[in-house]
Amino acid sequence: MTEEQLGDRFEERPVVATEVAMHGKVWDVLRERVDLGEAGEVTREFVRHPGAVAVAAVDAEGRICLIQQYRHPVRTFEWEIPAGLLDVDGEAPHIAAARELHEEADLVADTWHVLADYFSSPGGIDEAMRVYVARDLRPVPEGDRHSRDGEELGMPLRWVSLEEARDGVLAGRLHNATLTIAVLAALAARELGWATLRPVDAPWPAHRAYRPQASPQP
Repeated sequence: MTEEQLGDRFEERPVVATEVAMHGKVWDVLRERVDLGEAGEVTREFVRHPGAVAVAAVDAEGRICLIQQYRHPVRTFEWEIPAGLLDVDGEAPHIAAARELHEEADLVADTWHVLADYFSSPGGIDEAMRVYVARDLRPVPEGDRHSRDGEELGMPLRWVSLEEARDGVLAGRLHNATLTIAVLAALAARELGWATLRPVDAPWPAHRAYRPQASPQP
């Protein structure tokens, strides 16, 4: 018998009750009572999140585009990759990724693939993240560039080799989870000749909006 291929199982347990515990400015906190079968019912609170996309923009020299933003909850100026929420109704995830690359890094790309999918913190937030790798990059013409403000105003941009970024992660100097996943995944994918990359519109069952509907298990 062949061992089943390793992978997460997307299977929802019955929700007995749900309420909004807190209405937030950007997202809400839900409180739900869930039936776990033999384990009984449990109550969990979590952040309801629209999901997000991020872009590992890699140039012909093997460098990745990093931006630096102040993240107040952790009181840190983090090096990150361009990213943003899926908060535009009807906008496909890969279109949102292209928009974020344009707005945050003044770049457009001719070649797009899915690099990695992950849950940012599944014990307390339902955010699903998709990381794209963008190649064959071109700068956005000066007159078409996005006007940045808020945390993005004056945002530094830096090109570093994937190896330099990897070393920063392993040395504990870089802390952003999306950056870490993108850099390590890009290095692994490049070593395999980019053969593991998925199409830009590959299925995304980890995101609740793109998951095939199935009846909760009793």
